Amino acid sequence: MSLRVEEPGLSTTVQDTGRYGHYHIGMPPAGAMDEFAHRVANALVGNSEDAATLEMTYYGSDLEFEEDAVVAVTGADMSPELDGEDVPLWEAVSVDAGQTLSVDYATAGARSYLAIAGGIDVPTVMDSRATYTLIGLGGYEGRELEAGDVLSVGDASDGSNFVGNSVESDHRPDYADDASIRVVMGLCDYRLTDESKEAFLDADWSVTPEADRVGYRLTGPDIEFVEREQPFGAGADPSNVVDLGYPIGSIQVPEQPIILMRDAVTGGGYATVGTVISPDRDRLAQRPTHGTVDFESISIDEALDARKAQSRTLDAIRDSLG
Repeated sequence: MSLRVEEPGLSTTVQDTGRYGHYHIGMPPAGAMDEFAHRVANALVGNSEDAATLEMTYYGSDLEFEEDAVVAVTGADMSPELDGEDVPLWEAVSVDAGQTLSVDYATAGARSYLAIAGGIDVPTVMDSRATYTLIGLGGYEGRELEAGDVLSVGDASDGSNFVGNSVESDHRPDYADDASIRVVMGLCDYRLTDESKEAFLDADWSVTPEADRVGYRLTGPDIEFVEREQPFGAGADPSNVVDLGYPIGSIQVPEQPIILMRDAVTGGGYATVGTVISPDRDRLAQRPTHGTVDFESISIDEALDARKAQSRTLDAIRDSLG
Protein backbone atom coordinates (compact mmCIF):
# COMPACT_ATOMS: atom_id res chain seq x y z
CA MET A 1 0.00 0.00 0.00
CA SER A 2 1.20 3.53 -0.66
CA LEU A 3 0.16 7.15 -0.84
CA ARG A 4 1.34 9.88 -3.18
CA VAL A 5 2.26 13.40 -2.09
CA GLU A 6 0.48 15.86 -4.37
CA GLU A 7 1.28 18.96 -2.29
CA PRO A 8 3.85 18.69 0.51
CA GLY A 9 2.71 21.63 2.64
CA LEU A 10 5.09 23.98 4.43
CA SER A 11 7.10 21.33 6.29
CA THR A 12 5.96 17.71 6.43
CA THR A 13 8.25 14.98 7.76
CA VAL A 14 8.06 11.36 8.82
CA GLN A 15 8.41 11.10 12.62
CA ASP A 16 8.07 8.51 15.36
CA THR A 17 8.82 8.55 19.08
CA GLY A 18 12.48 9.28 18.40
CA ARG A 19 15.99 7.91 18.18
CA TYR A 20 17.38 7.09 21.62
CA GLY A 21 20.66 5.70 22.94
CA HIS A 22 22.94 7.85 20.81
CA TYR A 23 23.05 11.12 22.76
CA HIS A 24 26.67 10.53 23.75
CA ILE A 25 27.77 10.83 20.11
CA GLY A 26 25.81 14.04 19.64
CA MET A 27 22.73 12.50 18.03
CA PRO A 28 19.51 14.17 19.22
CA PRO A 29 16.35 12.05 19.39
CA ALA A 30 14.37 13.88 16.67
CA GLY A 31 10.84 12.36 16.60
CA ALA A 32 7.44 13.98 16.98
CA MET A 33 7.52 17.46 18.51
CA ASP A 34 4.11 16.81 20.11
CA GLU A 35 4.52 13.22 21.28
CA PHE A 36 1.09 13.14 22.90
CA ALA A 37 -0.70 13.91 19.63
CA HIS A 38 1.54 11.44 17.77
CA ARG A 39 0.88 8.60 20.23
CA VAL A 40 -2.87 9.22 20.26
CA ALA A 41 -3.05 9.27 16.45
CA ASN A 42 -1.42 5.84 16.36
CA ALA A 43 -3.72 4.48 19.07
CA LEU A 44 -6.79 5.58 17.11
CA VAL A 45 -5.85 3.46 14.08
CA GLY A 46 -4.54 0.45 16.03
CA ASN A 47 -0.81 1.10 15.55
CA SER A 48 1.88 0.73 18.18
CA GLU A 49 2.78 4.13 19.61
CA ASP A 50 6.18 4.15 17.91
CA ALA A 51 4.80 3.64 14.39
CA ALA A 52 5.78 6.44 12.03
CA THR A 53 3.31 9.26 11.36
CA LEU A 54 3.48 12.43 9.27
CA GLU A 55 4.14 15.65 11.17
CA MET A 56 2.76 18.70 9.35
CA THR A 57 3.78 22.18 10.52
CA TYR A 58 1.58 25.26 10.05
CA TYR A 59 0.29 24.13 6.64
CA GLY A 60 -0.41 20.54 5.68
CA SER A 61 -0.20 18.23 2.70
CA ASP A 62 -2.46 16.91 -0.06
CA LEU A 63 -2.11 13.12 -0.13
CA GLU A 64 -3.66 10.71 -2.63
CA PHE A 65 -4.31 7.18 -1.35
CA GLU A 66 -3.72 4.35 -3.80
CA GLU A 67 -5.59 1.80 -1.67
CA ASP A 68 -8.27 1.82 1.02
CA ALA A 69 -6.94 2.95 4.40
CA VAL A 70 -7.84 3.94 7.95
CA VAL A 71 -6.37 7.22 9.14
CA ALA A 72 -6.56 9.67 12.03
CA VAL A 73 -5.48 13.31 12.27
CA THR A 74 -4.62 14.77 15.69
CA GLY A 75 -2.83 17.84 17.00
CA ALA A 76 -3.34 21.30 15.54
CA ASP A 77 -6.62 22.06 13.80
CA MET A 78 -5.68 22.23 10.12
CA SER A 79 -9.20 21.62 8.78
CA PRO A 80 -8.50 18.27 7.04
CA GLU A 81 -10.81 17.28 4.19
CA LEU A 82 -11.35 14.12 2.14
CA ASP A 83 -12.31 15.06 -1.42
CA GLY A 84 -13.73 18.30 -0.03
CA GLU A 85 -15.64 16.75 2.90
CA ASP A 86 -14.62 17.71 6.44
CA VAL A 87 -12.66 15.09 8.39
CA PRO A 88 -13.11 15.08 12.18
CA LEU A 89 -9.98 15.52 14.28
CA TRP A 90 -8.98 12.98 16.95
CA GLU A 91 -11.07 10.29 15.23
CA ALA A 92 -10.29 7.30 12.98
CA VAL A 93 -11.91 7.49 9.55
CA SER A 94 -11.85 5.29 6.47
CA VAL A 95 -10.34 6.44 3.18
CA ASP A 96 -11.21 4.88 -0.17
CA ALA A 97 -8.62 4.21 -2.84
CA GLY A 98 -8.26 7.24 -5.08
CA GLN A 99 -9.40 9.78 -2.47
CA THR A 100 -7.26 12.78 -1.56
CA LEU A 101 -6.77 14.00 1.98
CA SER A 102 -6.11 17.75 2.07
CA VAL A 103 -4.75 19.42 5.20
CA ASP A 104 -4.96 23.22 5.34
CA TYR A 105 -3.50 26.04 7.48
CA ALA A 106 -3.39 25.70 11.26
CA THR A 107 -6.06 27.72 13.03
CA ALA A 108 -5.25 26.43 16.53
CA GLY A 109 -1.83 24.96 17.34
CA ALA A 110 1.10 24.59 14.98
CA ARG A 111 1.55 20.88 14.19
CA SER A 112 -0.81 18.09 13.21
CA TYR A 113 -0.15 14.35 12.97
CA LEU A 114 -1.50 11.91 10.41
CA ALA A 115 -1.44 8.24 11.40
CA ILE A 116 -2.27 5.47 8.92
CA ALA A 117 -3.09 1.92 9.97
CA GLY A 118 0.16 0.03 9.38
CA GLY A 119 2.34 3.13 9.84
CA ILE A 120 4.54 4.97 7.33
CA ASP A 121 7.03 2.35 6.19
CA VAL A 122 10.43 3.97 5.71
CA PRO A 123 13.75 2.30 6.61
CA THR A 124 14.87 2.44 10.22
CA VAL A 125 18.13 4.28 10.85
CA MET A 126 19.69 3.83 14.28
CA ASP A 127 16.50 2.12 15.45
CA SER A 128 14.12 4.89 14.39
CA ARG A 129 12.18 6.15 11.38
CA ALA A 130 12.33 9.77 12.57
CA THR A 131 13.59 12.42 10.15
CA TYR A 132 16.58 14.52 11.24
CA THR A 133 16.78 17.00 8.40
CA LEU A 134 19.90 18.86 9.61
CA ILE A 135 22.08 15.96 8.47
CA GLY A 136 19.62 14.27 6.09
CA LEU A 137 19.12 11.18 8.23
CA GLY A 138 16.08 8.91 8.64
CA GLY A 139 12.52 9.47 7.50
CA TYR A 140 11.90 9.71 3.76
CA GLU A 141 15.33 10.27 2.21
CA GLY A 142 16.30 12.33 5.25
CA ARG A 143 14.23 15.34 4.18
CA GLU A 144 10.88 17.08 4.18
CA LEU A 145 8.37 15.61 1.75
CA GLU A 146 8.13 16.95 -1.78
CA ALA A 147 5.45 16.74 -4.47
CA GLY A 148 5.60 13.40 -6.26
CA ASP A 149 7.02 11.43 -3.34
CA VAL A 150 5.40 8.02 -2.86
CA LEU A 151 5.29 6.70 0.69
CA SER A 152 4.89 3.03 1.50
CA VAL A 153 2.57 1.96 4.30
CA GLY A 154 3.21 -1.05 6.51
CA ASP A 155 1.01 -4.10 6.64
CA ALA A 156 -2.12 -3.73 8.71
CA SER A 157 -4.97 -6.02 9.52
CA ASP A 158 -8.45 -5.02 8.39
CA GLY A 159 -8.75 -1.71 10.20
CA SER A 160 -12.50 -1.35 9.74
CA ASN A 161 -13.09 -2.05 13.45
CA PHE A 162 -11.07 1.06 14.30
CA VAL A 163 -13.22 3.39 12.18
CA GLY A 164 -15.16 5.70 14.48
CA ASN A 165 -12.63 5.46 17.28
CA SER A 166 -12.48 8.95 18.82
CA VAL A 167 -10.96 10.75 21.77
CA GLU A 168 -13.32 12.22 24.36
CA SER A 169 -13.32 15.99 24.40
CA ASP A 170 -11.91 16.25 27.92
CA HIS A 171 -8.84 14.30 26.81
CA ARG A 172 -8.11 16.55 23.82
CA PRO A 173 -5.55 19.32 24.38
CA ASP A 174 -6.76 22.89 24.07
CA TYR A 175 -4.11 24.55 21.93
CA ALA A 176 -5.66 27.96 22.49
CA ASP A 177 -4.87 27.55 26.19
CA ASP A 178 -1.80 29.67 26.96
CA ALA A 179 -1.27 28.30 30.47
CA SER A 180 2.24 28.58 31.90
CA ILE A 181 4.98 26.28 30.65
CA ARG A 182 6.41 24.43 33.65
CA VAL A 183 10.17 24.31 34.13
CA VAL A 184 12.65 22.83 36.58
CA MET A 185 15.21 25.57 37.18
CA GLY A 186 18.95 24.78 36.70
CA LEU A 187 21.51 23.62 35.67
CA CYS A 188 23.17 27.04 35.34
CA ASP A 189 20.59 29.48 36.73
CA TYR A 190 23.28 30.59 39.19
CA ARG A 191 24.62 32.73 36.34
CA LEU A 192 21.54 35.02 36.48
CA THR A 193 21.11 37.74 39.07
CA ASP A 194 18.28 37.17 41.55
CA GLU A 195 16.37 40.03 39.90
CA SER A 196 16.84 38.50 36.45
CA LYS A 197 15.72 35.06 37.60
CA GLU A 198 12.59 36.65 39.02
CA ALA A 199 12.02 38.61 35.80
CA PHE A 200 12.56 35.46 33.73
CA LEU A 201 9.70 33.73 35.56
CA ASP A 202 7.42 36.80 35.65
CA ALA A 203 7.75 37.87 32.01
CA ASP A 204 5.46 37.17 29.08
CA TRP A 205 7.85 35.94 26.39
CA SER A 206 6.97 35.96 22.71
CA VAL A 207 7.73 33.13 20.26
CA THR A 208 9.85 34.55 17.43
CA PRO A 209 9.76 33.37 13.79
CA GLU A 210 13.01 31.51 14.63
CA ALA A 211 11.11 28.68 16.33
CA ASP A 212 11.49 25.26 14.77
CA ARG A 213 12.35 21.67 15.52
CA VAL A 214 15.82 22.69 16.72
CA GLY A 215 14.80 25.37 19.17
CA TYR A 216 12.18 27.88 20.18
CA ARG A 217 13.76 31.33 20.34
CA LEU A 218 11.86 33.76 22.57
CA THR A 219 12.03 37.50 22.96
CA GLY A 220 11.31 39.54 26.06
CA PRO A 221 13.12 41.51 28.78
CA ASP A 222 16.89 41.68 28.92
CA ILE A 223 18.65 39.07 31.03
CA GLU A 224 21.37 40.16 33.45
CA PHE A 225 24.20 37.91 34.59
CA VAL A 226 26.16 37.75 37.81
CA GLU A 227 29.57 39.35 37.43
CA ARG A 228 32.40 36.84 37.51
CA GLU A 229 35.98 36.14 36.58
CA GLN A 230 35.99 34.13 33.36
CA PRO A 231 36.65 30.48 34.31
CA PHE A 232 39.15 28.34 32.46
CA GLY A 233 37.36 26.52 29.65
CA ALA A 234 34.48 28.98 29.28
CA GLY A 235 34.03 31.72 26.70
CA ALA A 236 34.21 35.41 27.51
CA ASP A 237 30.50 36.12 27.01
CA PRO A 238 28.70 36.29 30.38
CA SER A 239 26.27 33.59 29.16
CA ASN A 240 29.17 31.14 28.58
CA VAL A 241 30.00 28.30 30.95
CA VAL A 242 32.33 25.32 30.74
CA ASP A 243 30.77 22.92 28.22
CA LEU A 244 28.03 20.64 29.49
CA GLY A 245 25.34 18.35 28.10
CA TYR A 246 22.01 19.92 27.14
CA PRO A 247 18.82 18.10 28.16
CA ILE A 248 16.03 18.24 25.60
CA GLY A 249 13.83 21.14 26.68
CA SER A 250 16.69 23.00 28.33
CA ILE A 251 16.63 26.79 28.09
CA GLN A 252 19.80 28.52 26.92
CA VAL A 253 20.16 32.23 27.53
CA PRO A 254 22.52 33.75 24.96
CA GLU A 255 20.94 37.09 26.01
CA GLN A 256 17.42 35.87 25.05
CA PRO A 257 16.07 32.37 25.80
CA ILE A 258 16.23 29.49 23.33
CA ILE A 259 14.40 26.31 24.33
CA LEU A 260 16.13 23.31 22.80
CA MET A 261 13.74 20.95 21.04
CA ARG A 262 14.02 17.48 19.53
CA ASP A 263 16.54 18.26 16.76
CA ALA A 264 18.83 20.38 18.95
CA VAL A 265 22.53 19.97 19.63
CA THR A 266 23.27 17.81 22.66
CA GLY A 267 25.85 19.94 24.42
CA GLY A 268 27.84 23.16 24.42
CA GLY A 269 28.91 26.16 26.45
CA TYR A 270 25.82 28.32 26.96
CA ALA A 271 24.27 28.56 30.39
CA THR A 272 21.02 26.57 30.62
CA VAL A 273 18.82 28.14 33.27
CA GLY A 274 15.97 25.63 33.33
CA THR A 275 14.37 22.69 31.55
CA VAL A 276 10.81 22.48 30.24
CA ILE A 277 9.16 19.32 31.57
CA SER A 278 8.26 16.67 29.02
CA PRO A 279 4.42 17.05 28.98
CA ASP A 280 4.79 20.79 28.48
CA ARG A 281 7.19 20.36 25.56
CA ASP A 282 4.20 18.90 23.70
CA ARG A 283 2.21 22.04 24.53
CA LEU A 284 5.11 24.32 23.65
CA ALA A 285 5.47 22.64 20.23
CA GLN A 286 1.94 23.83 19.48
CA ARG A 287 2.64 27.50 20.31
CA PRO A 288 2.76 29.41 17.01
CA THR A 289 5.00 32.29 16.02
CA HIS A 290 4.18 35.40 18.09
CA GLY A 291 2.42 33.20 20.65
CA THR A 292 3.03 33.98 24.31
CA VAL A 293 5.06 31.86 26.73
CA ASP A 294 5.43 32.36 30.44
CA PHE A 295 7.19 30.00 32.80
CA GLU A 296 6.27 28.41 36.14
CA SER A 297 9.04 26.97 38.28
CA ILE A 298 8.23 23.55 39.75
CA SER A 299 10.17 20.86 41.61
CA ILE A 300 11.46 17.61 40.11
CA ASP A 301 8.81 15.70 42.11
CA GLU A 302 6.09 17.89 40.61
CA ALA A 303 7.57 17.29 37.15
CA LEU A 304 7.46 13.53 37.70
CA ASP A 305 3.84 13.81 38.88
CA ALA A 306 2.97 15.75 35.70
CA ARG A 307 4.57 13.06 33.55
CA LYS A 308 2.61 10.35 35.40
CA ALA A 309 -0.60 12.33 34.91
CA GLN A 310 0.02 12.49 31.18
CA SER A 311 0.69 8.74 31.10
CA ARG A 312 -2.61 8.13 32.91
CA THR A 313 -4.40 10.24 30.31
CA LEU A 314 -2.84 8.21 27.49
CA ASP A 315 -3.83 4.98 29.25
CA ALA A 316 -7.40 6.24 29.67
CA ILE A 317 -7.57 7.08 25.97
CA ARG A 318 -6.26 3.65 24.95
CA ASP A 319 -8.71 1.94 27.33
CA SER A 320 -11.61 3.93 25.91
CA LEU A 321 -10.74 2.75 22.39
CA GLY A 322 -11.19 -0.89 23.34
